Amino acid sequence: MEWLRTLAGTLIARIRASSRLSRVMLLAAIFLLLSILISWWLFISAPSAFPTDRLVIVEEGAVASALAKSLKDDGVIRSPLLFHAWMRVTGADRSVHAGTYYFSEPLNLFQVADRIARGDRGIESIRVTLTEGMTAREMGEALSAALPDFDAAVFTEVAKGSEGYLFPDTYFIDPGTGPEQVLARLTDTFNDRTEALRLEAQERGIPFSDVVIMASLLEKEADTAEGRRMVSGILQNRLKEDMPLQVDAVFGYILDRSGYAPTGDDLDMDSPYNTYLNRGLPPGPIANPGLDALAAALDPIESDYVYYLTGRDGNMYYARTFDEHKMNRELYLD
Repeated sequence: MEWLRTLAGTLIARIRASSRLSRVMLLAAIFLLLSILISWWLFISAPSAFPTDRLVIVEEGAVASALAKSLKDDGVIRSPLLFHAWMRVTGADRSVHAGTYYFSEPLNLFQVADRIARGDRGIESIRVTLTEGMTAREMGEALSAALPDFDAAVFTEVAKGSEGYLFPDTYFIDPGTGPEQVLARLTDTFNDRTEALRLEAQERGIPFSDVVIMASLLEKEADTAEGRRMVSGILQNRLKEDMPLQVDAVFGYILDRSGYAPTGDDLDMDSPYNTYLNRGLPPGPIANPGLDALAAALDPIESDYVYYLTGRDGNMYYARTFDEHKMNRELYLD
């Protein structure tokens, strides 16, 4: 504050040396200057607790008034009223960029408003790839591995009931984005990307929930688009003949294990997802399918086959009778 004492000393010296009128004008100027300085400190300057050590979230669709209150609560600005007014006057309230912001140094109210209006978040998004066939738990683990401080357990909990409806894709996600926000993004993307398939299912009188369940099975049972369509037709044949689907992949979901191969004892496991004991589709999806699997569920290849297996060579083999299936097992699996 040495500069302020020097300025005060200079002003006092000039007042003493000035005429009466000059003194009045100088005092008015000093008063105006002090008013500006005080206003700047009270309303515009960065708060002493400005959050340079953490991330600040600007919510999607936040209006200027709500944003101003949120920034005040986060210690980013001093005056929500002035911030809101400034955003309105400059038109920045019409261009608020949602996202996660990082401020490396304290900024005044005008600088904060400018950053948010321009979408200058001061932070780079992180690329996260969620692959087809992942469960919600596996997605949570992948997100936790890529994003700092992301809570996989919370994501798994909030994603209950959304299994199958989380779209697998490559996303760019801001550090600091919470599980609920990521969940909303994955489900919104699913709804957007599957709209055409949903309409097709509706036109054909097929519940889309059944399409998603079937697609989740196909995602785990076959690796190629043609293979999924073949298995889709075979599982449809089993449903028509009231046969158990006997899909092994459900046991990994039941036991919450990735890549699990069931044992003989598992086949008697008491679970509504056990497709050996229960006929029909499982009560819900066992994974999050991609577009190819969803399309295969709607567009199966028709055949007389009711059995299939994946051989040691990675190829799929089909059979019309159980005897043919046993032969395929001896030739290509056992």
